This record gives sequence, C-alpha cells and structure tokens, in this order.
Amino acid sequence: MGLESVGGLAIKIILTKLGPTESASVACVSKGFRVWASDDSLWSIFCANDLDLSSPLDHLGNPVSSFKEAYQTWRKAFSMYPWSLVIRVKRCWDKLKDWLAINFPEALATLRTGASEDNIKELETCLKVKLPLPTRVLYRICDGQELTFEQYRGSLVGLIGGYSFYDHLVNVSLLPLSQVIIDTKDVIRHLGFNSRSKYIVVAASSTYNEKIFFLNCANGQLYVGTRNLTTDREMLPCVPNSLINLVHDYRGSQQQDAMLLWLEEHGRRMQNSLIKVHEEGKIRSISLFPEQPPLCSTAVTNNVRVRASAVLVPEYTNLQHEFEKFLFAYSIRISLLPEGCVINGIPFNSCQLYWRHWIIRANDAVVSDVKGEAVIGKLYALKGCYLSQPPYVPWNKAPFPTARQVPYDNFITQITWEKIIEGTPTLWSSDVVYLEREKNLRVDLKNSSTTLEDD
Repeated sequence: MGLESVGGLAIKIILTKLGPTESASVACVSKGFRVWASDDSLWSIFCANDLDLSSPLDHLGNPVSSFKEAYQTWRKAFSMYPWSLVIRVKRCWDKLKDWLAINFPEALATLRTGASEDNIKELETCLKVKLPLPTRVLYRICDGQELTFEQYRGSLVGLIGGYSFYDHLVNVSLLPLSQVIIDTKDVIRHLGFNSRSKYIVVAASSTYNEKIFFLNCANGQLYVGTRNLTTDREMLPCVPNSLINLVHDYRGSQQQDAMLLWLEEHGRRMQNSLIKVHEEGKIRSISLFPEQPPLCSTAVTNNVRVRASAVLVPEYTNLQHEFEKFLFAYSIRISLLPEGCVINGIPFNSCQLYWRHWIIRANDAVVSDVKGEAVIGKLYALKGCYLSQPPYVPWNKAPFPTARQVPYDNFITQITWEKIIEGTPTLWSSDVVYLEREKNLRVDLKNSSTTLEDD
C-alpha cells in the first residue's frame, strides 16, 4: 500500500509537520503529492507559523493571490539572510506594530515600508560601513520612521519615546536609512571621528535637545551619547557586550546585535505594560518610566494612589566626574481613585496634598530622604472629576553618590511622562539623583498626609 492511500487529511498533517521546505520537495514525488503540497490551506499554516500572516501579503505589505505565493515572495526577498533571523526580526516588528496599532496609531502611521537591498548598499557605500546582518534585516522589514520637517523638529511620535523637564525636551525616533546617511555625516564631522569610523546614527531626538544613538557596525554595539559626547565623544553602551553575537555566517541562527536586542526589549516592555503612552492635552507620547513592579513602586492610602519609578538620564551623565557620574531621574505620580478619598469610612470626592515623604535608595543605601510640606511650596488639590488635566511640577536637581555602566534592565534609556489612569487627575513630581556605582534605584513610598476639601 502506497503512502498516497492514507488520504488527503493525513497527508496534510504529515506535510504540516515536515514544514515548508520539505513540503516543496515532496511536491516533486508525484502528481498527487504536488496537489497536496500546493494546497493553500497548508501554506496558510506555514505563513502563520513563520511570518504571523493571517492574509496573503508580500514583504512590502502588498496583497498577493495566495498564501503559497506570499511565502515564496518572502523567501525570495530574504534569500540572502538566515531564515531563522528573518522570522525573529519579523516577530520583533510585529510586536511593536501591534502595540502601536492599539495604543499609539499616530506613531504607527510614521513607520516606513522595508528598505531595498539597493538602499542598504547605498548607505554602506556612502558611509563606508558594513551593517550587521540583524540590522540589515530590521531595515529590510521596516525602514525607520517617516517624519515631516515639522515633525522632525518637534514631534512627540518617536517610536523610542522621550521626556521633558525644565526647558529640556527629548523624543527619540528611529531614523530611516536616508536620514541615517545625512545625520551620520553631519554628526561624525561635528564630533571629529576618524574617517574610518564605523559608527552610524540610527536614532535621534526630533526636538532641539539632542539625544543620539550610535550603532558600531564593527562590533554590533549600540551606544548613547553622554554629556561629554561633543567634547570627548563619550558614549554609554546600551546592551551588555556578552549578549551580542555577530556571526557573519549565513547558516547561523543566533545572530543578534545590540540594535535587535534593544528593539526586542522595547517591544517586551510595551507588551507587558511596563511602559505606556502619556497624554497631556492633545499631545501623546511614549513614556518609559516603568509602570509595573518591581521597577515601579505603588502605595494606596485612603484611595490616594502614589506611584514611583526611576530611569537613567544618559545625556546628563558624566563618566569623568569623580563622584556624580550617572544621572538618574525619578518620578512620583499621585492620583485619586475613582471612588474618591475615604477617611474613617467617609468618602470625599477631593483631597489636597499637605505633606509628602519619600526615600530614595540605591540598593540598601539611602541616597535621599525627601520630606516636607506640599510640592515646591504648592498645596495641589486632587478633585475626582473637576480637573481635566493634572498640574505639572517642575524638576529639581540634587547631586548624590552614582553607576559604573548602564544596567541591562535600563538600556531603554529614556524619560517621559505618565498617562492619566481612567481619566482621573494625576499630580507629577520629579527629581534627579546621581549614583556613583551600578545600583538598583528604588523609591520607597511613605503615607502622604492630606487635608480634605469641603464640597
């Protein structure tokens, strides 16, 4: 009895287990197997498993006639790269795009279609570099963000996010290849890099306050500039070197540079709600202050929620300073729960900040103990439905002891704002601390005293 006698359903199950490459080979056995191996329902499974496609689309997002054609188009377009790497990069971008579609569609609209091999070769020729394979595939699937001139000089739709304090406004976008060429030439010339430098600018702030990310094409590491970038070309690595694996062998399956690791971590933080979108008035932006434990501390007293978290501020970091090397920013967010403030079983739909006390710890060492009346001398009120927007509290600086290297957990090194939960008003208070060694910065929350307002 031949294998064909087991029936079409059994053959389909077998082919599904074999995978797309073997199924294509089986089609050469006989006419019957060719029919089974060409069944589009089979290829829809392959497209879903490898490329997470629910409809037949090519690598540029264009519809095609069948799932089999879609799969073949993808394989042909990326035939020069390890397929396992293509699958991994595609999933990385899918996570980012899925999150943006739900939470930040205006940023999703700025993402470009994938670059061509000619686009990549043009960049490599102009800048005299060879892009690491993972970065090449990242740009082949999505060529960064397309921003208008107005957006580029002030937009807050950056994929990486940003922050604001005093007159310092930062929002980082992922650059398209054409802008990478322009910015790299300008920045490298301005910073005085060697003509053989393998650094390229891959992400930068779209505001007038510069924050710049560099990819070293030689070792695959991603760097962010510090306060001494313009004077001493000082930069911080964004990913531990031990995680980077540049195998220029097309059969390699574990190739990963810092660019891919960085974006994968960014996507994980989005998917896990560790970072969210903040909305202030009609302006929305990605906030990278952690929103989930253990990187975010939360306390609720009398239905007043207080949240605290901290992030590194690399562009204000000064590795040459003897003690105050790394600048960390912490954010305190105070909001009234929808039920209102409850004291001794009596509900109130508003309350007022009178006294606050929080402790900043670096591991077990207390580096700051902040307490006193109000915030910067103001007694802010939280009124359940009466405030449409929260008041903004300026930042203050304070020097404290600091870190040796960017912690892996904080290699998305941005600062932004905090989204108002369930439409309730939120009071923000932010400050900064310096640490000398690599430590876990934690903000411990003490109960805040409140005075009640009569309504």
